[in-house]
Amino acid sequence: MTGVALAEELLLLAYDDTTGKATMPRISLDLGMAAAVLVELALAGRIAYADGSLTVVDPTPTGEPVTDEVLGRIAADTPHTPASWVQRLRHGLRDRILGDLCQQGVVRDVDETELGFIHVHRYPVVDTSVEADTRQRLAEALTGAVAPDERTAALATLVVVLRMESALGMSGEAAADARRRLEEIATGAGFSGEVSIDDSVVRPSVGLVVAALAKAVDQALGKRH
Repeated sequence: MTGVALAEELLLLAYDDTTGKATMPRISLDLGMAAAVLVELALAGRIAYADGSLTVVDPTPTGEPVTDEVLGRIAADTPHTPASWVQRLRHGLRDRILGDLCQQGVVRDVDETELGFIHVHRYPVVDTSVEADTRQRLAEALTGAVAPDERTAALATLVVVLRMESALGMSGEAAADARRRLEEIATGAGFSGEVSIDDSVVRPSVGLVVAALAKAVDQALGKRH
C-alpha cells in the first residue's frame, strides 16, 4: 500500500490546522477511523463482505503497520458484522494514526497541561501539502470537474456518513449542497447500496464493503439533527 491512508486523510480534515484540536465529536472520529482502516483493506483487496460479515480474502501484509494489525485481528477472529468490527476497532486507533502523522512530520504533538495536572494534546499541522491534496480531490469531486477515482469516492462517502461537511469549510446552504453532492458520489459509485453491482463504477468487492460500513457507522451515530 502506498500514499496517504484514508484514516490519515480523515484525521487531517477533522482537526483544525492552527489550533490542532478536533472539530467533530470523538465518537464520530473513532468510528470513522475504524471504518477508514477497513475500507483501506477493501481497497487493497485484503477483505470482502459476504453473508453479512467481513472476512479476509488475502492475508498478505500491506506494509502499513496499523492497517496490517487490523488485518491480522480479522484473520485471527471468527467472522463479525461490519457494525461489530467498527465498535471493536475504534478504541485507540485515532491515537495510533495521530502518532504516525507526527512521525511523518505532517503534524506535531503539543502536550499542554490544564488545571496543573490534566494533559491535553493538540496536533497543529506542520506539512500542509498532504491535506491540501485531499481537499483538492474532494473539491474537484464536489464540483464535478473531475470524476472521482475509487479512493476519492470512498473518502467522499466516509465524509458524508460522518457528517463532516463543516470540516470542508462549509456551512448553511453550501454545506447542504455539499452533502447532496457527496451523497450523489456515494450513490453513483455504488457505495450507498442503491446501485447494482453491475452498474457500480468501482470494484464490486469494494462497493459492498463501503456500503456495509457506511450503514453501520450511520446507525451507530443515530439520527441526524
